[in-house]
Amino acid sequence: MTTTSTPPKDSAPAAVPEAARSAWAVLLGNMRTHMRQYGMLTALVFIVVLFQIWTDGTLLLPNNVSNLIQQNGYILILAMGMMIVIIAGHIDLSVGSLVAFVGAMSAVMMVKHDMPWVLALVLSLLIGAVAGAWQGFFIAYVGIPSFIVTLAGMLLFRGLTQIVLEGQSLSPFPEGFQNLAKGFIPEMGPYTQYHNPTLVIGLVALALLLLREHRDRKRQLAHDLDVLPARLWAAKCVAIAAAVIAFTLTLASFHGVPVVMLVMGALLIALGYVMRNAVVGRHVYALGGNKAAAKLSGVKDRRVTFLVFVNMGLLAALAGCVYAARLNAGTPQAGLNFELEAIAASFIGGASMSGGVGTVMGAVIGGLVLGVLNNGMSLVGIGTDYQQVIKGLVLLAAVGFDVWNKRRAGR
Repeated sequence: MTTTSTPPKDSAPAAVPEAARSAWAVLLGNMRTHMRQYGMLTALVFIVVLFQIWTDGTLLLPNNVSNLIQQNGYILILAMGMMIVIIAGHIDLSVGSLVAFVGAMSAVMMVKHDMPWVLALVLSLLIGAVAGAWQGFFIAYVGIPSFIVTLAGMLLFRGLTQIVLEGQSLSPFPEGFQNLAKGFIPEMGPYTQYHNPTLVIGLVALALLLLREHRDRKRQLAHDLDVLPARLWAAKCVAIAAAVIAFTLTLASFHGVPVVMLVMGALLIALGYVMRNAVVGRHVYALGGNKAAAKLSGVKDRRVTFLVFVNMGLLAALAGCVYAARLNAGTPQAGLNFELEAIAASFIGGASMSGGVGTVMGAVIGGLVLGVLNNGMSLVGIGTDYQQVIKGLVLLAAVGFDVWNKRRAGR
């Protein structure tokens, strides 16, 4: 005679805690994988909330948000390029001086020789690419360490700036060139309370971000990888949507999207795609992570290193044009300490001292952390001396966290 046993009554409820534990394990594992990026994003939100309260709401006023973007545009452009250089296991100390030199050359072309600003911009970018190729050649093919080559470049470009400008500033620039740093996209469509093109750009950006989240989740599921539970993933998408909508409405209630923000957005998309999906991007990570193993795997280390510095030179030239356009002058003192700001933004945004770690988006987050700190401390009246102390402590904390995280992971 056979008997059938019924399952215990508490077996079904026990599955719920098990599923919850599994969900939290996936969430915590995902957070550990992206700890530096999530940590700095959380820190950025905390700093924004802190100064929003401290300044009685001034920080997030539409005009101040637009000003914050325009003030830090050139640093964010430099930080994107510097992040890639650091991922590859190198450093570039010359970018500040190259910013000044390109700004000086653009001033000579437009102010002294009345060159059309579009042609002058293209030639300025070409000058930056050539300067990056010159340094990349010595680093990649001659074998001189990047620290020495770019230190020499820092002195060289600073001296050339003084020679080109003869110690004096040149101004003014054409209005079209100034709009690169200080302009906004024009209004179109019927009158509303908001800037119509900004609303369209915000909706397109939101759709692309949500589509990317959906594709990433679908790809992870197709490869049997751990993914966030559906509810947590939906909550993440809602948070992204809320942030994008709030930011879009803030800009749309003023003059709209600054031109420099469009430039940064295009760079972020292009460089982010290259580093995530292109072969050369994976080779950059491989070289920074383990150069010997990468070479044995067939990575052409010299060519990749050369291209990394060409890209850095091009972005430094673009940052130089943006900075000169904002000042409306080419000046010998331009670009001072810009290399330190870009390096700090990269490390705060998740770069590792040993290379092979970091994202372009992380560089932007690190740059925004510094930018919001600068802007917020200025609004509350903190002196520049104390600002330097605080930024130094933030950088030290970010690098210290990187060291602690590596030791904790047993690397």
